[in-house]
Amino acid sequence: MSAILHALSVTGSMTWEITWALILGFALSAVVQAVVHRSTVLGLLGDDRPRTLAMASALGAASSSCSYAAVALARSLFLKGANFTAAMAFEIASTNLVIELGVILALLMGWQFTAAEFIGGPVMIVLLALLFRLFLRDTLLSPARRQAERGLAGSMEGHAAMDMSVRRGGSFARRLFSAEGYTSTSHVFVMEWAAILKDLVIGLLIAGAIAAWVPDSFWRAFFFEGHPLAAKLWGPLIGPLVAIASFVCSIGNVPLAVVLWKGGISFGGVVAFIFADLLILPILHIYRKYYGIRMALFLLATFYAAIVVAGYFVEFTFGALGLIPRQADATIPMSGVSWDYTTWLNIAFLLLAAALVHRFLRTGGRSMLRVMGGAPPDSRGTHPVPDDSGRGPH
Repeated sequence: MSAILHALSVTGSMTWEITWALILGFALSAVVQAVVHRSTVLGLLGDDRPRTLAMASALGAASSSCSYAAVALARSLFLKGANFTAAMAFEIASTNLVIELGVILALLMGWQFTAAEFIGGPVMIVLLALLFRLFLRDTLLSPARRQAERGLAGSMEGHAAMDMSVRRGGSFARRLFSAEGYTSTSHVFVMEWAAILKDLVIGLLIAGAIAAWVPDSFWRAFFFEGHPLAAKLWGPLIGPLVAIASFVCSIGNVPLAVVLWKGGISFGGVVAFIFADLLILPILHIYRKYYGIRMALFLLATFYAAIVVAGYFVEFTFGALGLIPRQADATIPMSGVSWDYTTWLNIAFLLLAAALVHRFLRTGGRSMLRVMGGAPPDSRGTHPVPDDSGRGPH
């Protein structure tokens, strides 16, 4: 019983440490998504030119999603005419180049990991585009399209289909600070939390259990601590495999990344582990349902290769620049609740979250929660548009 309580204590301390940062990240992401129309994305992703892939990455980062919703949205874009490579770039960016991931990485692990996220992510997308250009043939893509057209359900289909952005015109500020902007922001904020909450809780529990129960000596041996070159070469190779087996995706894998970093995995290995959230076993199963077994295996091989090389890139680039933090300084939050800046920030941002949840519930939010895991509520894949008064959908 004491071991379980210790693991839960670590989980609780870690949760308390990151609460305000998560709320801030999701609030900023919700603001962006509230004013970016989902319908504008499709027309910009028609080919795999560098400019298009850069646009796909930027739009994906603005359209933050849980991993399951990102995978479902990428299939939707592909079926509506988007280039497959551009759809995959959008998918990667919407889980690995997002505000909330950068904020929580900076808080728990240091700004260097946030920098590695925003540098390594584009490197991964460029590498994936090159691999697709070299090896993706119509003999593989055409059967994948036919399979996608069957419309087999994966996960978070309803959530991925929702466009919760503001419908009115005008400037960014005018749309954002309108009653409809407040409503749309609250809808995006709560729906994103609902989408990632399970993975976040599982990730925190797994991280707490591993931090409390697995001795550091195991990780030191597993990650070749004491053998610098071997550790640097091994980390990006093994990081994605640990991620695949962990079943934890989205932001839920960051607490476990903290434990792995403290245990001795290399800097590039941590980055590779985080980027592999789109290769966990449940998502590989969804790829098989969406695109068929051959394309699922192709995505596994190409994503893994791009992740590994991106991991090596940040490992040796940041190492050459002297930007890799010392692992000896890594700590896992275990202090619990105390009256410090974290507590005051948590109180302030929890009040903000409460206001957004209240608005969400007053403007038709419950009906959106009921359909987020299944089929979209209508054939257009949109939810009813709230009126400007914020009284609810019409």
